Amino acid sequence: MFKNNLLNSKIYMVIIMNLSKSRYTLGIRCLKLLWLSLYKPDEVTDSLNENVLKNGNEVGELARGLFGDYKLIDFDLGFESMIEETKKSIGLYSVICEASFNYEGNFASVDILRCLDDGVEIYEVKSSTNIIDLYIDDISYQTWVLKKCGLNVINSYIVYVNNNYVFDGKLDIDKYFVIKRVNELIDLDKVDKNIKLFKKTINSDVEPSCNLNISCHDPYDCNYFDYCIKELPKPCVFDVGWRLSFNKKLKLYNDGIISYNDLINCGGLNDKQRRQVEFYLYDKKPYINKEVIINFMSSLKYPLYFLDFESYQCVIPNIKGTSPYQQICFQYSLHYYLEEDGKLYHKEYLSDNYLGDPMRGLCEQLCKDIPFNSCVLVYNDSFEKTRLKEMASLYLDLSSHLLNIRDNIIDLMPIFSNHDYYVKDMGGSFSIKYVLPSLFPDDESLNYHNLEQVHKGTEATEAYLLLKDLCKDEELKLRKNMLKYCELDTYAMVKIFDKLKDIK
Repeated sequence: MFKNNLLNSKIYMVIIMNLSKSRYTLGIRCLKLLWLSLYKPDEVTDSLNENVLKNGNEVGELARGLFGDYKLIDFDLGFESMIEETKKSIGLYSVICEASFNYEGNFASVDILRCLDDGVEIYEVKSSTNIIDLYIDDISYQTWVLKKCGLNVINSYIVYVNNNYVFDGKLDIDKYFVIKRVNELIDLDKVDKNIKLFKKTINSDVEPSCNLNISCHDPYDCNYFDYCIKELPKPCVFDVGWRLSFNKKLKLYNDGIISYNDLINCGGLNDKQRRQVEFYLYDKKPYINKEVIINFMSSLKYPLYFLDFESYQCVIPNIKGTSPYQQICFQYSLHYYLEEDGKLYHKEYLSDNYLGDPMRGLCEQLCKDIPFNSCVLVYNDSFEKTRLKEMASLYLDLSSHLLNIRDNIIDLMPIFSNHDYYVKDMGGSFSIKYVLPSLFPDDESLNYHNLEQVHKGTEATEAYLLLKDLCKDEELKLRKNMLKYCELDTYAMVKIFDKLKDIK
């Protein structure tokens, strides 16, 4: 193992750490994004999903065991103490997690550092299932810092999740992770230039002037995008829906086609996109394709069921037969009519198997609640159909019934996604969260904002993952509000269905 004398002690002098690997990658995406994150943090439109952060932490902690015993540098120590603790640990431990270094105000904390006889290896752990360019920039920055600190970096690796891994009852982290050597993709001269530019940016009190570009959307949606377009007319080209790609919106924007008045004359929109713009500008009445809707309604039969699942993604699978990021269903709501113009009934299920498999009980109850060969309405059938297929492969004794439910699903969404029913207030979206208030603007019973605790799917997911940690009273309250949310999802479909039924 290499010794401490390879480390230049002056490297560990306390310097203002004004750049880190997270800030470096922000600069790679956009100089303005980097500057805004430091000087205008309150302008953020949407913060990172808590479940995404949780998944990242879980994967990072799991990866620490890839190479056996390790020394963990506690992040709570603070930068200076982390650096000092790392200095003491090199030469004593073969594997150091969160090993921390600083070179002239450039701080880097390495997920996994392997110390070998002739140098070190860097492992950057990602909770994603593939490698993107930004990850290469991330590990390039770390490699640059460690080399500047006098360490001989032999290899640099990206560690990511193998989405083909299937949990067989015992977690095998060697199969769960993919380890990719990326030495040949690292350009240290590029890092050196970037660091100088980024430091100049963050040490300036002048907000950078940056044009909108693809990095506003790729690889992630920028949470300062609304801030950057605040001076544009409302609505504008970036508000057009109906699958107008961000690249196409950028091209129109760069060509000076920005407002809806610009768009109406540009000739670059398809029929649906043009209809959205025209309906807004001219305040048109609803567009209803009666023939398509009447034919759709006549294809339905009774008993008629309205189904909606809630689920969470488990990044580290703990249910036999499942894979990383597979959706795990824990709840459903079911409204149904036994006969045309009959009474509306409702059933629901919310698993209390918080630490085990919530899907088994859900599937058993679902097979009791939906008889064979029943017509089942959903909103966006790809989700429910995929979940039913996955669960049928897990529970073979229920497979035929689950697949029968799947085969009898009819999707309500195409009426709106195909533009056979369009109202101005849908604003180019066919999400049920937009369709519902557009069709029933004055019905407060259909307003998701009036719900308590849970108002959207991501909140339902986060709520379910919290239930196991709550006291009984809090658990019961949250469960009640989760049930109300999911019930509104299927009741929304019922109301839309009833609205379509009135079209003659």
